[in-house]
Amino acid sequence: MGTKVRTSETVYEEKKSVRRRLLDYMTITLAALIQGAAISLFLDPNQLAPGGVTGIAVILSRLTGLGTGTWILLLNIPILAIGLWKFGFRFLLSTLYCTTLVSATTTLLSPFGPVTDDKLLAALAGSILMALGIGWVFRAGATTGGTDIVIKLLKLKLPHLRTGALFLITDACIVTSSAFVFGDINLALYAGIAVAVTSFGLDRVLYGRDGAKLIYIISDSYESITRRLLQDMDIGVTHIRGFGAYSGKEKSVIMCVVKVQMSPRVEEIVKQEDAEAFMIVTSATEIYGEGYKSYFSEKL
Repeated sequence: MGTKVRTSETVYEEKKSVRRRLLDYMTITLAALIQGAAISLFLDPNQLAPGGVTGIAVILSRLTGLGTGTWILLLNIPILAIGLWKFGFRFLLSTLYCTTLVSATTTLLSPFGPVTDDKLLAALAGSILMALGIGWVFRAGATTGGTDIVIKLLKLKLPHLRTGALFLITDACIVTSSAFVFGDINLALYAGIAVAVTSFGLDRVLYGRDGAKLIYIISDSYESITRRLLQDMDIGVTHIRGFGAYSGKEKSVIMCVVKVQMSPRVEEIVKQEDAEAFMIVTSATEIYGEGYKSYFSEKL
C-alpha cells in the first residue's frame, strides 16, 4: 500500500489553514462579545426587540422571567440541528461556539444595566454593534445562530437577495409582534429603527464600499482616451469591438470599472480628449477580480 507523501507545500498549506482557522475564531470571539454587549447593555434593558432570535428572546424573557441570554441559547438548539444537517459539523462547531459566547456574554453583562436610558440612543448604538458583530461572524464563515442560519439557508435559494434585506424582512415580523407583547408602539418603533440600522450596517460590513461605476465610452479618439486612463488613473481598460448601425463603421468601445469617487476624473478625461464622445455611466454594486472581491470567496 502506498503512503501519502507530505511535501513542503502540503505542510505550508496545512499551517496556513490552521492560522486561518485561528484568525477566524479570534474574529468570532470578538464579534460575539460585541454582540452580547449590544444586547445586554443597550437593547434588552430598554425593552427593544431587534428582530431575530434576539428579539424573540427579549420578548420571552419579559413573559417568563428567564434571562434573555438563556433564551438565546435555548431557541438556537433546534435551529442548530438544522444547521448541522445542511452545513455540516465544522459549520456547527463554530456557530455553537459563537452562540454560546453571545449567550454567556449577554447573561454576564446583564446585571450592569443599560448604558443609556434614551431609547433612540440605545437603538442606534445597539444596532450598530449588532451589525458589526454579525457581519464579522459571517465573514469568518460562521453565524451567530438563530435567524442567521435561516438567512444562510434562504441565500442558497435566493442568492440575488442581499443579506441585510433578508434580515429586514424577517425582523420586521418580530418587531411588529413586540408592539403587542409590550403594549407600547413606541418601543416597537425604536426597535424598528434598530432593525433598519442593523440591516444597513450589515450590508456595509459584508460588502464594504463595493459600489463602483461601469463606464462605456464610444469615441473616435479611443486611443488617446485609453492612454490617459492607463497612465493618469492606472485603471484596467477593455476594448470591445462595435459596429455603428447607421454609419456602418467599425468602432472600438472602451469599457472600464472605477470606484465611485474616481468616476468624475474619468469623465473629465473623456471631455478633454473628445467633447463629442458618447459615454454611458451606470452603477456596479458587486465586482469580482483584482482590486475587488475574490472569485472564490463565499457568497454572503
